[in-house]
Amino acid sequence: MDLAFTKMQGCANDYIYLDCRAGGPPQNIADLARTLSARRFSVGADGIICICAPQTPGADAMMRIYNADGSEGRMCGNGIRCVAEWLRGHDPAFAARDGLRIDTLSGVKTLRRQGEGLWQVEMGRYSAMAAALPAAGMGEGPLVGVPLTAAGRDWTVTCISVGNPHCVVPVEEVDSLDLAAIGPAFERHPHFPEGVNTEFIQQLDATHLKMRVWERGSGETWACGTGACAAVAAFTELGRAPAGEAIEVALRGGSLTIRVLPGRQLEMTGPAVTVCEGLVKL
Repeated sequence: MDLAFTKMQGCANDYIYLDCRAGGPPQNIADLARTLSARRFSVGADGIICICAPQTPGADAMMRIYNADGSEGRMCGNGIRCVAEWLRGHDPAFAARDGLRIDTLSGVKTLRRQGEGLWQVEMGRYSAMAAALPAAGMGEGPLVGVPLTAAGRDWTVTCISVGNPHCVVPVEEVDSLDLAAIGPAFERHPHFPEGVNTEFIQQLDATHLKMRVWERGSGETWACGTGACAAVAAFTELGRAPAGEAIEVALRGGSLTIRVLPGRQLEMTGPAVTVCEGLVKL
């Protein structure tokens, strides 16, 4: 059996995209995610994203995310831009559409095309409350500028839910961090019973951040859209970034522009690029 796929990336956050609108994700999707995501041994990616039939009235499709370890994620900011770009390029019904609504496990997201391969996403409202992540043993929140001990060190962190959980860690210098040693201690920390994505952030100035990210289920990735949103939300809560202004977040794979709007609403703008298309034999 041949499986058709499209590999796409947003700021080098790369996924294998499958058209599952007719029958839903394959029954062996977790195994497929582990097998096809293996770099050097297969297609190679941060995971698989299944483009499924919408579940919410008025939505155009649904995004289901399966990380490289086979676990299912709730939301991916870079991934959802690529879903919109895929629909526009592969389905004549969407070829002239500059606005799309995509279902996720974190709710419906509205996307607007800003130019060739460039999409803006309404990411929804963020929360710093413990129950939203969830987080345990840290108080009810808001979890802004709170202490956390991990990997044998004391850190000051801000915890943000953007439909999925994030722990934002300001650091003086981000490039020299050994994320392979530090990241798992955050991901599997007992304060985060469902795991957590961890963003290590160096602030360059009020509107420019530099970020590296350790994603639960995938390890260090070159970009994370929800993580960039969480970083800007955290620095806004800390009073270190201005609400309402465009904040540029430099990731290993590129840059995203994030704004915190009234009501703690988040808006993200970034690229969506097709890498290749092909068939794999199962």
